[in-house]
Amino acid sequence: IKGLFVLTPQGKQPFELKALSVTLAAASEPDYPLQKKRHTLEYLREISHLRPRSNTFSAVFRTRSVLAFAIHKYFNEKGFIYVNTPIITCSDAEGAGEAFKVTTLDYNKLPYDERNKIDYTKDFFGKESFLTVSGQLQAEAFALAFKKVYTFGPTFRAENSNTARHATEFWMVEPEVAFNGISDNMDLAEDFIKYLISYVLTNCRAEMEFFDNFIDKDLIARLEHIVKSDFERITYTKAVELLEKSGKTFAYPIKWGLDLQTEHERYLTEEIYKKPVFVVDYPKDVKAFYMRLNDDNKTVAAMDLLVPGVGEIIGGSQREERADKLTQAMDKIGINKDNMQWYISLRCYGGCVHSGFGLGFERLLMYITGMKNIRDVLPFARTVNNADF
Repeated sequence: IKGLFVLTPQGKQPFELKALSVTLAAASEPDYPLQKKRHTLEYLREISHLRPRSNTFSAVFRTRSVLAFAIHKYFNEKGFIYVNTPIITCSDAEGAGEAFKVTTLDYNKLPYDERNKIDYTKDFFGKESFLTVSGQLQAEAFALAFKKVYTFGPTFRAENSNTARHATEFWMVEPEVAFNGISDNMDLAEDFIKYLISYVLTNCRAEMEFFDNFIDKDLIARLEHIVKSDFERITYTKAVELLEKSGKTFAYPIKWGLDLQTEHERYLTEEIYKKPVFVVDYPKDVKAFYMRLNDDNKTVAAMDLLVPGVGEIIGGSQREERADKLTQAMDKIGINKDNMQWYISLRCYGGCVHSGFGLGFERLLMYITGMKNIRDVLPFARTVNNADF
């Protein structure tokens, strides 16, 4: 459109464009899926290739871009090294067996060894390989050289969880810092979250006002409260005691030794403390093998950051720096140490106390935008039975 920019102070809008000529750049068919009406989020998921043109998803993906930039900006200002960890790996960082396998073997002509198991020595990498579930293990190696590092990239979990909070492909932010204990780890996580929320509130004001008006009432006030709050810190044992004494009937049982569920986490943050809460020192049997065993031999130096409205948003720990304790933990859950010798050896060649955490990028984006489904903060979501586009 070519024309004149005309001020209209007496009109319904402050200005208008008086057209002198109009050129049609591209035509649109009459059955264009985005009509001049309010579409449901469920419908828009079916046309993920077009939904960025809608008001809601324009705001979501602008905010996603700014939040990603803020992550790099924060770590750059703090002197961290950015590490690109591999997408294909032979190490299961969580030891949970929820990794996608990578193979070029012909399923119609699978090779077998003398034990009648698939012979992965004939595969592309000469061994069993997977899509990464975490860049943490490789980040630890770099932290022991550079002191402060982080990785930020896609991760994959073959979890058959068809919920609003789970996706099979998502992005993780994972800082790792040498000489940091569990308390230092919580300090970093708190400062990081507050920085990111503040940055988005300042630099995405129009988008945040849109979310506040149309997606989640009082969103901005809630986020501003988070930034101003001092996050609470309690042990897992105290958390269990508080939940047992609450008198609340939960769907999942409360008992020392069981992991906390989302309903428990939200009760702690929304009803008891009314702000974010760090829970530390979890039972060793509900946490990963690489977390440092505490002196009581029952708990590990693990921490989860719980926030109102969501529950867990960050999971982290002080890593086990003692090779003997690490191998014992690996043996207990049956991890193949042959593929993990490089990781164990980090404890033998100048290892030290170190810690880190993982932040699910999309879960933080959900929290900041008020969107309730992880499918609505991913450009093209990958979930159970869904790999379209």
